[in-house]
Amino acid sequence: MNLKYKIALSFIPLFAFYACNSNDNPLAYQTDTHGRGKATVLIEESFKKLFDTSIYTFESQFPKADIMPKYMAESKIIEDFFNNKAKTIVISRDFTKEEKAILKKKNVEVRSDKVAIDAIAIIINPANKDTLMTVDQLKAILTGKQPTWKSLGTKINVVYDQANSANFNYLKEYVGKEEMNKELFAVNSNEEVISYVKKNPSAMGVIGLNWISDQDDFDVLDFLDGIKVVALAEEENGKYFQPYAGFMYTKEYPLTRDIWIINKGRKAGLHTGFVLFMISETGQTIVQKSSLVPANAPVRLIQMTTE
Repeated sequence: MNLKYKIALSFIPLFAFYACNSNDNPLAYQTDTHGRGKATVLIEESFKKLFDTSIYTFESQFPKADIMPKYMAESKIIEDFFNNKAKTIVISRDFTKEEKAILKKKNVEVRSDKVAIDAIAIIINPANKDTLMTVDQLKAILTGKQPTWKSLGTKINVVYDQANSANFNYLKEYVGKEEMNKELFAVNSNEEVISYVKKNPSAMGVIGLNWISDQDDFDVLDFLDGIKVVALAEEENGKYFQPYAGFMYTKEYPLTRDIWIINKGRKAGLHTGFVLFMISETGQTIVQKSSLVPANAPVRLIQMTTE
C-alpha cells in the first residue's frame, strides 16, 4: 500500500470542567453532585477501551465519585433508556426525531452531546494478503456475493461482536437495501473478534477502532500483534486509507461514525458531571490520545509527505 501522505490532528482545548455542588441550600451536604455520588452509565461495548480510561481518569480527579459502566449492545441500551432503566447512555448515534418526539410526550428532557468521531475497523489474519479493499468489495463480502478470499482461495468467515451491537447496526445500514449474508456470525465482544481473527486465517473481523487505536495501551499492542487492519478505498483506482484520525476527520476513510453520550440525569448530579467531563478539555484530550477525533476542538490538518 502506498499512502503518499499522512494527516495529523492538532488539538486546541476549548472547554474547562468545573465540579459543582449547586443546590438550594449551599450549606447542605449533597450526596449526588457533579463530582460525588454513584452513577450507572450504559455504554456500547465497542467503546469500552475509551471509556475505561475516561472513567479511571474521572474517578482519579473526583475520589468520591463512582461511575459504574455497563457495557452492552447498542439496541439493548436504547431499549433500557426508553424503559427508564438508565439515565445516561453512550451509543453511536443521536436519537432520531421520532425517538425525541416520544420522549417529549413523556416530558423527558434529554441532552445529546457528540463526544468523538470513531470508526469501524476491518481486521484480517496476517496470513491473508488481501489487505486492500474497495467499499464495493466490502459490501460484496457482507452480502455473500464475494464468498472467498482472492489470495487464500478459502471461504471468508465474517465475525462481529454481538447481535444488535453498534458495529452490526452500522453494517446493516452500510449495505442498505441488500440483505446481509446469513453466514455472518457474532461472538460476545470485540475482544473475542480479535482473538478469533488471530486464530483463523480465513476470518474477517469487524470491530470498533477504539479497541486497537491507542498504541500507548499495552493491551492494544497485544491485540495488534497477530492481526492486520484493512485499508479501504471508495473505488478501484482510488487511494486506500486506513482508519487514522486525520482520515476519519476528512471522511477519506469511509467507515467513520460518531460517539454520542445522551443524558437525562439531574443537572447538578453525577450523571451530568460525567457528561461535562467527557466534553471538557480533559475528556477531549483523552479522546485525542486514544487516536480518535475529538468532537469539541478545532482541528488543523497538516500534510506530511512520506518517502
